Amino acid sequence: MFINKGKKSMNRKERVKQALKFQETDIVPYYVDFTMPAYDKLAKYYNDQNFIDKIGNHFAFPTTRNLAGWKNLGNEKYQDEFGAIWNKTIDKDIGTVDNSMLPDPTLKNYIFPDPYKPGRFDGYEDFVQKNKDKFIVHAIGFSLFERAWTLRGMENLLMDMILNPSFVEELLDKIVEYNLGIIEQATKFDIDACYFGDDWGQQHGLIMGPNLWRKFIKPRLKKMYDRVHKSNLFVLQHSCGDIKELIPELIDIGLNVLNPFQPEVMDVYDIKKNYGKHLAFWGGLST
Repeated sequence: MFINKGKKSMNRKERVKQALKFQETDIVPYYVDFTMPAYDKLAKYYNDQNFIDKIGNHFAFPTTRNLAGWKNLGNEKYQDEFGAIWNKTIDKDIGTVDNSMLPDPTLKNYIFPDPYKPGRFDGYEDFVQKNKDKFIVHAIGFSLFERAWTLRGMENLLMDMILNPSFVEELLDKIVEYNLGIIEQATKFDIDACYFGDDWGQQHGLIMGPNLWRKFIKPRLKKMYDRVHKSNLFVLQHSCGDIKELIPELIDIGLNVLNPFQPEVMDVYDIKKNYGKHLAFWGGLST
């Protein structure tokens, strides 16, 4: 660990905030996470199921997932509150979607979950108080494009962008409406940032291409980013794959931190050189 002896020692929250203001810190803030198989191996090796608590991670992520309608269906299958069934027999971390909640390009018979469901944020304040020295991030996974394809199917959604664009607009708007309800509640707590998880990239370029991303994704991202900034919080975006062509536009709509910044598909040194004065990067290590 590199320590700058000329800098006053900070707590983890202060360290991350200073780094996000592009100011030098006493040490580089970090967050280390593991896939479930890797976590299990390390826990067995150290004989400690809570070994990760000793790493000193700078971020803390309160969760509302267990209070939001997830059901254990048995046989390593789980159903989320949107109705998608996740099969985790092979991929233990995320899984694959086994069903289609929207077999046709219509929302006529589909009811979205209630972001204001009673009990969703039970225990949230306790978590925040116990982690006051950390940079607290509310995470919304599968936040837009991913949520849409988990309901409609990847191939169907991509075809809909050409064949049924009004349906895609309606679907994405409903997802944003749900997310804004979650953000409204989360930002009432003493948190520091909101994180959006949404993979747009593949090994070379974007899954849907830049024009469709600009049409369907970008304006809705801006709406969510603006709501987070309204509460004076930072915006973190996760998107796997080669999304380098989007970086200037993400900066323009208010992104503060990009993750995972994959060196397998992007030149992290060149991107840091070109955009490092305007955007912080979280990741950059090969997986």
